Amino acid sequence: MLCETPETPGTLPTAAAEVDLTVVIPAYNEERRLGRTLDLICRYLRSSPGRHAAWEVIVSDDGSRDGTAAVVEAASREEPRVRRVGGGGHNHGKGHALRLGVLASRGRRVLVMDADLATPVEELAALHERLDAGYAAAVASRAHPGARIEVRQPRLRQALGQAGNVLIRAVAVPGLRDTQCGFKLFEGERARAAFSRSRLDGWGIDVEILRGFGRAGWPVAEVPVRWSHQVGSKVRAVDYLRVLGELARLLTRGPRPADRLVVAGYLALAAVLFGGLWADLDGRYLVDGGQDQTQWEWFFAVTADNVLHLRLGDLLFTTLQNAPLGVNLMANTAMFGLSVPLAPLTAVLGPEVTWAVVLTGGLAATAAAWYWLLLRRFVRSRWAAALGGALCAFGPPMVSHANAHPNFAVLFMMPLIADRAMRLRNGAARDGVLLGLFAAYQVFLGEEALLLAAVGLLLFAVAWAAARPREARAALLPVARGLAVAGGVAALLLAYPLAWQFFGPQSYTGLEHGPTGNSPLAIVEFAGRSLAGDEATADALALNRTEQNAFLGWPLLAFATVVTAWLWRDARARALAFTAAAAVVLSLGRSIPVPGTGVELPGPWRLVDGLPLFESVIESRMAMAAVPALGILVALACDGLAATRDRAVRVAGWSAVAAALVPIVPTPLATDERPPVPAFVADGTWREYLPEGRTLVPVPLPAPHDAAALRWQTVADLGFAVPGGYFVGPAGEERRGVYGPVPRPTAALLRDVADTGLVPEIGEAERERARQDLAFWRAGLLVLSPQPRDAALRVTLRALLGQEERWVGGVWLWEVSRKGS
Repeated sequence: MLCETPETPGTLPTAAAEVDLTVVIPAYNEERRLGRTLDLICRYLRSSPGRHAAWEVIVSDDGSRDGTAAVVEAASREEPRVRRVGGGGHNHGKGHALRLGVLASRGRRVLVMDADLATPVEELAALHERLDAGYAAAVASRAHPGARIEVRQPRLRQALGQAGNVLIRAVAVPGLRDTQCGFKLFEGERARAAFSRSRLDGWGIDVEILRGFGRAGWPVAEVPVRWSHQVGSKVRAVDYLRVLGELARLLTRGPRPADRLVVAGYLALAAVLFGGLWADLDGRYLVDGGQDQTQWEWFFAVTADNVLHLRLGDLLFTTLQNAPLGVNLMANTAMFGLSVPLAPLTAVLGPEVTWAVVLTGGLAATAAAWYWLLLRRFVRSRWAAALGGALCAFGPPMVSHANAHPNFAVLFMMPLIADRAMRLRNGAARDGVLLGLFAAYQVFLGEEALLLAAVGLLLFAVAWAAARPREARAALLPVARGLAVAGGVAALLLAYPLAWQFFGPQSYTGLEHGPTGNSPLAIVEFAGRSLAGDEATADALALNRTEQNAFLGWPLLAFATVVTAWLWRDARARALAFTAAAAVVLSLGRSIPVPGTGVELPGPWRLVDGLPLFESVIESRMAMAAVPALGILVALACDGLAATRDRAVRVAGWSAVAAALVPIVPTPLATDERPPVPAFVADGTWREYLPEGRTLVPVPLPAPHDAAALRWQTVADLGFAVPGGYFVGPAGEERRGVYGPVPRPTAALLRDVADTGLVPEIGEAERERARQDLAFWRAGLLVLSPQPRDAALRVTLRALLGQEERWVGGVWLWEVSRKGS
């Protein structure tokens, strides 16, 4: 599955990286025993040229006041590969010394060991074996079965140390028996990445680093070794408790000011995008989204009404739309993962506020989640992570969907799912459990987005495994076990809702969209709402303005190509490039048109088209999986630029970053005034005319392209049901999914009149069908609001119903049945 590679995020390969092993020894006043230690280490390393052809030894002097510096200087005269860093006369602590030494290292592998040689250097061979097997780190253990304790500590000291170690493992590093043994071997670049992020200066550094490896999903092996207690050891039993104190401060420390600034920037950008909406939440709507905003607000309102009235059994189904058949809410985009917890907000301030909060907060939260993942796994520079996170969340496809589809724009769970998937190789059952929980929650945010993300993760995993076959083989079994656990947890939680979705009332077997692949030109063009975009050009290449699923722009693609070549030695860069390219090609659909030729080539989407779940996917959306891959590549490039000292490279690089990203900066989303809700509905007059248990029938009946009546319902506190609506439901004997209801004859007739303005001939057959349809709908009242061609609709209804209309509260009424009938 997804596994990190040894390269430091964003660091370019250099000649200095040809060192095979760096040994880092923290030292404070070690004059007495350091000379012998350095001699034994150098002898051992010189005796194994096959394993250690190029090596270095770094003594990290933590402000020693004795002759430690002189000892190192003497050793370096005999062996130039020995050097000293630090000094300065101030003692900071072991953590500070280790961080200084590791960050000065150049080795492909880094061994940290204590100056007292409590663990003999010869034990290094056993640790090498574990890294050869695919582990990211190997730690010497005095508590692992097979360890040999040749000289034990005093009993009281041993008991206190063991008790402290138990607490440490429980608090921060579950699974490891011994975290404090000072003999550890790391993959070099991962060590440098982990130590660069460390904060502790004391003894807790060991736990902090191992905890960081675990959180990053980098597997750690525990290796039994020979160990002897050394007289004069600077570690005391009470120091185990100090470690706990350091960890408590670390775990309770809030985000850094830079992190707060980045998240605030994301929130500000989202607020600018939706500024027109926030300016008048009741009076404006996102015009590019068509009727989707009305539909979403209706979903939020219905969910809030059920939650606050404790009608939890009605969460998955309602007859407020499409009466009397109803709507399977689980099979629609009700987004329970947010609509349920935000029910109080909806009830107090209205679904319009919830809609704006979900979009604005959701985009910012998505960017923040990617920023978190980038810092945790890929880059050191916060500004590199900030740019990458912004592209992942505010890329052109996401902004396009933000007009109408929060289930494709609010994707804050995806980085968490990816992070947890990467940890599966550690073999910890809790990672599988949490992955299952995260996936189950994402189902209640958006199932299709989860499917596309799973495909993207699979593409990355395949490419990474091809680049790192040995590590992939080592990870295969624990990842398979973790996925099995995750699948079991998710299945347990989702069994009932998914059974309702696929087999419950008003469920459907699939949703056909027809050929919806991207045009190859859409990949290199700019979206209509991008800074360099042209609406007419984008409109001609996309299904609609909410489905501009590619439009990555040629500068970004060119930049990504250069970055991939630049970081080619980094297996992650190659895997990310493959993921982006494969996702884009899949998004072209079953047949790929060759621009300007009239020739169509078979597309790889044919491999999955027709499979369960995939048959309902709009294939052009597959390009959305390329956006995070490109965002991470951009972050890696920026991280490398931040680390380089070559001014010319930095200027050229940052100029290229600007050229790639500035053209796709999103512009504020367009809004327009909402059609007013008739006073007849808004002021509650409808209650005087609609019999209890009967439906209010808007004329023409609400449909996906005209869902204004759904807003009537939310304004009326869901006091009446309507036939028709905007949802996905079944049609025909095969129960294939369609948008909106299967129209009954009277509904189709009224829709034709509204579209054409032509009054059809009305005979007894039409009147009889109208009586049957009204009875089926349990109609109590027909309502016609002023609109184009309303005169033709009034004439038609008089002929159908045999009665004149009444003008009440700004609408025309036809009463089908009176109260009490």
